[in-house]
Amino acid sequence: MFRKYIWKIRFLRGVSFLIPESMVDYKKRKQFSYVRGIAIAERRLFMQQNNMTNQTTAATSEEDFIMKPYIDWCFKELMRNPNTRRGFIAELLKLSPDQIGNTTILENELSKRSEEEKKGVLDVHVLLENGTQLDIEMQVVYMHYWDDRSLFYLCKMFSSQLHKGEDYDQLQKCVHVGVLNFTYYKNDDICYRKARIYDEETGSLYSDKLEIQVLELPKIPKEYHHPDGIIAWMKFFRGGKKEDLKEMSKGNSYLEEAYEDLMEMSQDEEKRRAYEARERAIRDQLSLQRQAERTFQQLTDAQEKLEKAARKIVEAERKVVEAEQKAAVAEQKAVEAEQKAAVAEQKAVEAEQKAAVAEQKTAEAERKTAEAERKTVEAEQKTIEAEQRSENTQGKLSETQRLLETVRAQKDAAHEQGRKDAVMELYQEGVLNLEQAASACGMSPVDFQKQLV
Repeated sequence: MFRKYIWKIRFLRGVSFLIPESMVDYKKRKQFSYVRGIAIAERRLFMQQNNMTNQTTAATSEEDFIMKPYIDWCFKELMRNPNTRRGFIAELLKLSPDQIGNTTILENELSKRSEEEKKGVLDVHVLLENGTQLDIEMQVVYMHYWDDRSLFYLCKMFSSQLHKGEDYDQLQKCVHVGVLNFTYYKNDDICYRKARIYDEETGSLYSDKLEIQVLELPKIPKEYHHPDGIIAWMKFFRGGKKEDLKEMSKGNSYLEEAYEDLMEMSQDEEKRRAYEARERAIRDQLSLQRQAERTFQQLTDAQEKLEKAARKIVEAERKVVEAEQKAAVAEQKAVEAEQKAAVAEQKAVEAEQKAAVAEQKTAEAERKTAEAERKTVEAEQKTIEAEQRSENTQGKLSETQRLLETVRAQKDAAHEQGRKDAVMELYQEGVLNLEQAASACGMSPVDFQKQLV
């Protein structure tokens, strides 16, 4: 059997993870997008990034330059304006801006996500007058397990409301909003979705206090041109040229104010330096991510080749085992065939012996048959002689019978004549009359008289 190879991959910040071969599923593969690869290649990449100069800003004239709202630093700066914040949250919660009331940006106590901020996560934690909390994040770089991550921070925000000794009725609605500048759900074209907890049996809402909203900017429909609604805000955050952003904001006072803030920030030299630094950091991170993904793809290709080779080895070993089994079966059949041949030879010898005995018996039977035929011939000869003697005896018997019949006839005639003579004597003596005498002789009286003459 082939040996199970184990790959040890080192993640960013020195975290290691062990993966058995043939068990790299989809989610584990997504984790590898942050793999560092070879240390030398990483150092070279950082050197190249540090030596790169930002050509985009230099090529853009001062008059045409405008910050991109999807850069998380810029997005967070825009959310500092209460009106912009109120207008955006009103669209998220499907309420009028007046119903939203005052909003307060809270210090992010969910986690000190300095490491995440380095990776492009700058969230805005907002508290509404009615106690509802929103954690709004603009995510620039693709992040694996975004669904699990957003659920984790939503639950953490919800549970952090209560302090020791407080009742559960103090819990207020919490909403996690993820504005993604990448496509996370690749199996549909839905750009804006909400997730809540529902009863599986009845389909009714279990609780309205937990909600996740995901806005995928790359999925925005191009044909949408209405100035209001969440899609209008998404198109604005997606960014574009100065003229395009100005056109998008027309007809929506909150977007118009956001555009003015964006123009003001773009002209502020200090904020522009902070923005450009953040943009370079994101660009560097994207570059690192692509390099890591290429490295992972190479590792994946190598692993697939190893798995393919291992499968071939297993298949070859299976074929060897099958061949050995077939050989063993063939040998067994050969032995059985030899045994059958020996049995057949034994039976052939016995058959020959029986044939010899049968031949002897046949010869004896032929001899007896010949003797029987001889005796039959003699018997037939004797039968012929007996038949001849029988014929002679039959002839003599016939002659004797004929003589006896002659004698009997003569005797009968003499007796009849004597009887007639006696009847005639009795008639002549007068004992019998004519009719009686004729009747006794069996004649008519006339014939009887003729006999008398």
